[in-house]
Amino acid sequence: MAGLLWPLLGVLAGAFVALQAPINADLARGLGSTIAAAAISFLSGAVVLALLTVLFTRAQGASISWRGPEPWLFVVGGCLGAVYVTSTILLIPRLGAAALMAFLITGQLLAGIAIDRFGFLGVAVHEISIGRIVGACLLILGAVMVRFL
Repeated sequence: MAGLLWPLLGVLAGAFVALQAPINADLARGLGSTIAAAAISFLSGAVVLALLTVLFTRAQGASISWRGPEPWLFVVGGCLGAVYVTSTILLIPRLGAAALMAFLITGQLLAGIAIDRFGFLGVAVHEISIGRIVGACLLILGAVMVRFL
């Protein structure tokens, strides 16, 4: 049972991504600005994460340490997230939820294969296998089918 928990959490997180895109697009329509909607989405997420950080570090009797990560990591993750959220707001009215999610997942898989291959930022190295290549091709084909058929 414990072996299913993490994959199910991944599926739940993926479902949240599918929900987030139309919610943010509706917010953008209401505000009249894609960038403002992305900013509000990030700000609300940052507030929630800040509260959770305080709660969990206090509950565990821990403290946050500023040692370790390279300084650029403090900025790049947020910038990538900003591009992602803004892109989903722009694309969901044009592609629809299913096609957008198919293309997002395809991009994630292709990037994930490259990250695994090179062990980017300490990720365990996994060679590119026939199974991974076939899986990626099937996902690309599926994304195209969801959008165009």
